[in-house]
Amino acid sequence: MNHSINNPIKAQQKREKLAKRSKIAKKAIMFLTVAMCMAALAATTAFAATGKVNTTDFINKTITVLQSVVSLIGGGLGVWGVVNLIEGYGGDNAAAKSQGMKQFVAGLGLIILGIVVVPVLGNMIKSAM
Repeated sequence: MNHSINNPIKAQQKREKLAKRSKIAKKAIMFLTVAMCMAALAATTAFAATGKVNTTDFINKTITVLQSVVSLIGGGLGVWGVVNLIEGYGGDNAAAKSQGMKQFVAGLGLIILGIVVVPVLGNMIKSAM
């Protein structure tokens, strides 16, 4: 027999524990997303050290960085949405479920945007030169 259903105090304690873990997970996800974005930006050289600047190379690197950053932010938002979704199901909170699903779908949208739209914009810029 499941005693947590019959004991509302234990059920409340489980919900509080899940909420605390969700908050910790959200902070960790935010930190990792920001750290990955900063690492992607720091690892890219924007200008040539000597001589003439190669604009095509600069545009290619910029497209790669933009694609990575948008995809990383989308991934972070998607994971954040999953955490909210789990928190909503754990606490039987309809608002958290809805918010989690919205964040998850928005994260997927950003990933698709980074994969599909950024290269198209890069090709448009290259063809304009």
